[in-house]
Amino acid sequence: MSGLLVRTLAGLSAAGAAHAVVNAVLLRRPPGSPPAVRRPVTVVLPVRDEEARVRDCLAAVLAQEGVPDLRIVVVDDGSADGTAAAVREVADHRVRLLDAGPLPPGWLGKPHACTVGAAAHPGPDDGQDDGVLVFLDADVRLFPDAIAAAVAVLDAAGLDLVSPWPRPLGEGLAERLVQPLSPWLWATLLPLRLAERSPRPSLAAANGQFLVINRPAYRRAGGHAAVRGEVLEDIALLRAVKRAGGRGGPVAGARLAACRMYEGWPALREGYTKSLWASVGGTPAGGLAAAAVLTAVGIVPAAAAVRGSRAGLVGYATGVAGRAVTAAVTGGRAWPDALAHPVSLLLLDALMLRSVRGHRRGDLTWRGRLLRAGAAAATMSG
Repeated sequence: MSGLLVRTLAGLSAAGAAHAVVNAVLLRRPPGSPPAVRRPVTVVLPVRDEEARVRDCLAAVLAQEGVPDLRIVVVDDGSADGTAAAVREVADHRVRLLDAGPLPPGWLGKPHACTVGAAAHPGPDDGQDDGVLVFLDADVRLFPDAIAAAVAVLDAAGLDLVSPWPRPLGEGLAERLVQPLSPWLWATLLPLRLAERSPRPSLAAANGQFLVINRPAYRRAGGHAAVRGEVLEDIALLRAVKRAGGRGGPVAGARLAACRMYEGWPALREGYTKSLWASVGGTPAGGLAAAAVLTAVGIVPAAAAVRGSRAGLVGYATGVAGRAVTAAVTGGRAWPDALAHPVSLLLLDALMLRSVRGHRRGDLTWRGRLLRAGAAAATMSG
């Protein structure tokens, strides 16, 4: 392969790693001893077939410290297992269980469930419209001061939305290869402080596992109704907030929460397949081209290093370093996982192609629902 190509890609790898270091320094971190939240906080927990996880999730939310005015709205999105019964077993007046009801045309399951839950929050007529909404997934386990610390970052930085990135838990090979790539992407490519203030849609990263937003900003953005047909509703919601004049983005969440997103290869494969297409959905050709360049930066120098290229070795080493830095700041496992960075990228590419192909064929499914091409026919709970 061309020496110039290897040197160019190695240089891009080094630049990406350097940018990850800058972002690691700039990433907003929650205080060690956050003050109590003086506003009402409503946690919205959309669930679908989460019988095995919802009890532990609720227990962690109910154990939150520094949130005296806390309520939890669990929205059951058509579960076929014992999810609703498991919620009813939680004997706490702060927990309210709602049925999401049938999906309206054009809505996906998770945005609809979040909308139902947010509607249970006090409104302007109650004099409590200064409250905070927390959107949480059932596979997230909050640590005791998670909500108070996240609200402290929200208020101290003057932001409208923060997305504390939970510490990723990966126990199998596939999980350890793929799960760390999401924070690595924004740490490598997204200028965090500029992104917080910029209205540009491309400068947005968020994680729907744990989102904290001021209620007035949520209302101005149109809530989840504004992103009713979006598979990646978390990023879409942040973009809606930005369009409404708000600010926000990811913050450090490793000491606030942990999440094992998918358990095992089959669940991971299907989970990424149902949503990865949306990351290139607007302009598939451009998105896939960008993914190809990113892959080349991570793989070509490593391949050249095997053949004795010093530039290739530098490119591979800086790619590994970028992964390790991201793992350190997000609470992931750095070693030896980061050494397999090129393999991670190849696996992500395979999942991306599978997702795009499934979307074009209209045969993507998730938790018993068919995700058809076009928002009007799509029904999915994330």
